[in-house]
Amino acid sequence: MAQTQGQDIEVKQLKEFLGSYNRMTELCFTDCVNDFTARKPSDAEVKCSHLCLEKFLKMSQRVTNRFQEYQMQQNEGLLAAQSKLTR
Repeated sequence: MAQTQGQDIEVKQLKEFLGSYNRMTELCFTDCVNDFTARKPSDAEVKCSHLCLEKFLKMSQRVTNRFQEYQMQQNEGLLAAQSKLTR
């Protein structure tokens, strides 16, 4: 059965989310986990991981906000150009 356009978009969004999650996990693990001799991560490793996650999420939110602002400016520019053409 063929997928609808809405399902295609959902699948694409899920893939993008999972890709971001995997990148974030790999980056934070590589940066924060150094000692593999203990069963549990050290307090410093846990703190580093939390800070890394927080920083990654804030960066993602900021990029999303800037992209939305850019899209709004582009749309306003298109509307202004269209209104000049229709006069």
